[in-house]
Amino acid sequence: MRKILETKKLLQSIISGDVLSDKEILNYYSVDASSYQIIPKLIVIPKNKKDVINVVKIAKKYKISVTARGAGTSLVGNSLNNGIILDLKKFDFIKIKNNHLKVGAGFIKGKLDEILQKSGMFFPPNPSIGPYCSIGGMIGTNASGSRSLKYGSMIDNIEKITFVDGNGKKIMLPKNKKIGAKILKFTKKLEHEKFPKVTKNSSGYRLDSIKSIQDTHKVIAGSEGTLGIILSAELKIKSIPKNRVLFVISYNSENDAAHDCASILTTLPAAVEFMDKTIMKNISHKFHRDSTCLLFVEYDSKQRNIQKRLKTITRGNIVKTLKKDSEIQRWWKFRDSSLYYSSKSIKDKTLHVIEDATVPVAYLPELFSLINKINQKYHTKSITYGHAGNGNIHVRLISNGKIQSIKKIADEYFDNVIKLGGTITGEHGDGLARSEYVRKQYGSVNYDIFKELKNQFDPGHILNPGKIISHKSSIISHLKF
Repeated sequence: MRKILETKKLLQSIISGDVLSDKEILNYYSVDASSYQIIPKLIVIPKNKKDVINVVKIAKKYKISVTARGAGTSLVGNSLNNGIILDLKKFDFIKIKNNHLKVGAGFIKGKLDEILQKSGMFFPPNPSIGPYCSIGGMIGTNASGSRSLKYGSMIDNIEKITFVDGNGKKIMLPKNKKIGAKILKFTKKLEHEKFPKVTKNSSGYRLDSIKSIQDTHKVIAGSEGTLGIILSAELKIKSIPKNRVLFVISYNSENDAAHDCASILTTLPAAVEFMDKTIMKNISHKFHRDSTCLLFVEYDSKQRNIQKRLKTITRGNIVKTLKKDSEIQRWWKFRDSSLYYSSKSIKDKTLHVIEDATVPVAYLPELFSLINKINQKYHTKSITYGHAGNGNIHVRLISNGKIQSIKKIADEYFDNVIKLGGTITGEHGDGLARSEYVRKQYGSVNYDIFKELKNQFDPGHILNPGKIISHKSSIISHLKF
């Protein structure tokens, strides 16, 4: 306690931002959108980069953890820890020029969308929680969303990242060639065959995506604040497509919908999204009573005879063909509200632990089969929806009250996902729920490289410890009930 008081006093004397430790404030920052809770020691709201640098230097000296926080929308406790929580909400500047923009880590995605739309532009990654999440948080988890099928995840849409490492040094990648060369050395030692063969992956450190010095900033995407505190980023933006068409396809079985996805991908859609019956019930449309799930298939460029082609390759029934932008937006709101609908539809606690696995699309039927087997074996229920075109299905596991079974379910689920060539998380990150499985996914050789990378950027291990590099199980230890 004495160390914390000394740290607080020193911080208050040296930084221009706020340093807080009231019980109510600590409780507020002890939770996010996940089922976890960890009470921190101090909250710092920095005003500028100098504040961030000083916080990191002081935290390193006093051996206190520093965890960056954006908007607190994490589903797996990425931004929870027991030391200093660094709220970056004041890093909310934006500069737009041609097809690029520079934005602060605390800038809210919904606000960005509104600004870009006025000039006919958009930033492709679009998590369903997009109106509320921050750019720094999106980079930290390598967020994506429904459009990632065509436009990629955050890692594919960033040009530069400026951050402060665990030594309190400001670094800009890929501009810093010296640091970039060190990162490239790590990539040469990778066992690439151990990396998942999927189109979305937010687990571990994405060293596999780095092919040259110009790619070295990508190592920060998905790093969950464990390598550095993101200050700002330069992002790619695109013109809003003018030829959108959305097909709503209903199915009588999840298996049929899953099997169709690989064939649908041959038509080059911009999005292929899945919703189960629980989500369907909240959509204001009368579906056939035998319908059990939906696929939303969208195209945003001209396609010849696309409806005819879809009819020949799908086992489902096209119940809606939408071309007016207002109607397309209205139906997408149903999909984007899936998390809310799933929470509203059940009385028991839902746990965000096995909720974000991604497999090669060819193995999507096997993933649904695995989910059904787990429900039967552990007497649980689940609600499913997500980015079927990427093989990324979100699972809302409905708790039966037995906390100990959660670990067994996760062990079995992730073992099988890895055997299918998938990843334990496609867009939400490892956090408290999955960090203990990173070694299993990537193997000891890659995991040791990850640890070397961590040591390079954060030798004092003060930056968000316990995430990605984990020495103990945390999947159930901080659950709040």
